Amino acid sequence: MLPDKKGYFGDFGGKFVPETLMYALDELEREYKKARQDKKFITQLDYYLKEYAGRPTPLYLAKNLSKYLGISKIYLKREDLLHTGAHKINNTLGQILLALRMKKTRIIAETGAGQHGVATATVAGMFGLKCDVYMGQEDIKRQRLNVFRMKLLGARVIPVKSGSKTLKDAINEAIRDWVTNVRTTHYIIGSVVGPHPYPMLVRDFQCVIGREAKQQILKKENRLPDYLVACVGGGSNAIGLFHPFFKDKRVKFIGVEAAGKGLNSGQHAATLVSGRPGVLHGAKSDLLEDEYGQIKTAHSVAAGLDYPGVGPQHAYYKKIGRAYYVAVGDQEALEGFKLLCRTEGIIPALEPAHAIFYLKKMAGKINKNSIIVVCLSGRGDKDIDIIMQNINHE
Repeated sequence: MLPDKKGYFGDFGGKFVPETLMYALDELEREYKKARQDKKFITQLDYYLKEYAGRPTPLYLAKNLSKYLGISKIYLKREDLLHTGAHKINNTLGQILLALRMKKTRIIAETGAGQHGVATATVAGMFGLKCDVYMGQEDIKRQRLNVFRMKLLGARVIPVKSGSKTLKDAINEAIRDWVTNVRTTHYIIGSVVGPHPYPMLVRDFQCVIGREAKQQILKKENRLPDYLVACVGGGSNAIGLFHPFFKDKRVKFIGVEAAGKGLNSGQHAATLVSGRPGVLHGAKSDLLEDEYGQIKTAHSVAAGLDYPGVGPQHAYYKKIGRAYYVAVGDQEALEGFKLLCRTEGIIPALEPAHAIFYLKKMAGKINKNSIIVVCLSGRGDKDIDIIMQNINHE
């Protein structure tokens, strides 16, 4: 399966980086190719995913939500139950083991919603590596709990005060750091974005979601689902669910982006719905950019979706028609958040709340006997401050 040798998914992907980083990327690609053939590495990663992170996660039949929406069966892939509260730990465990193989002594990361930062700080602390996490000043304000958690775990959180002061700018600063400290430092990118081999290796570490979901749904239903639904920012939880089903053509993929305050407002993060191809953070993919090619400021009530780009494999899926991408606004996501709380007693993160709300739009338009699997990528602890500011308690 793609990418090709140059890191392209069709027209998207590649390596657009300073010469300084080519050594590090080539080193990472070589080490990853060796690691995925190494039984010791595979056994070690499997051990930590099971014994430390808490895999496999349940595939939960949300009966109340299904009944409320008039859809036969909605299953939730419960990544929110993992250690640290989201799917991000799948990737950070894989990458920290690669960093150790490469004898790196320091880890850096970027984070938006803070979940990737927490997961990175967690694994760095466990393996005794220094850790610096870059985070936009805006995101530091709205994700205070996760900032505190990172510091408790021994990481240094570095505020980014440039640009929109969100995820895009945090990635910019992390890349600048990496260029300067490339010999000793490994950069754990948190999504399927960035230069090759990151979109491939992050995808592979997240594919545990889809592999488990496929086994679980076959055991429960003796057939594959009709739809897979997941939120898309950079797109790692979605590609982790989708990719293992790629050849199962009857299974439809729906990626849900952030429409923010509306697609016509200029304040959204719907890259695949309304963006166009360009280069950002070392790869060619769909982006939000203006007529002069400058990157636009993205917006979402969910900090983890607040990114003006997307993983190149998603751009490829869109172009070949393998996946369908839609957008859900801030207020709709808040409604999706309340819906899951009140039907299933599950408090989701605001990111997958976008996907939960989109189920309402699907209801009545699809066969009532449909089976849907939704990736519940994270829990809502980190979003409580935002929720308190935006939702009136009825």
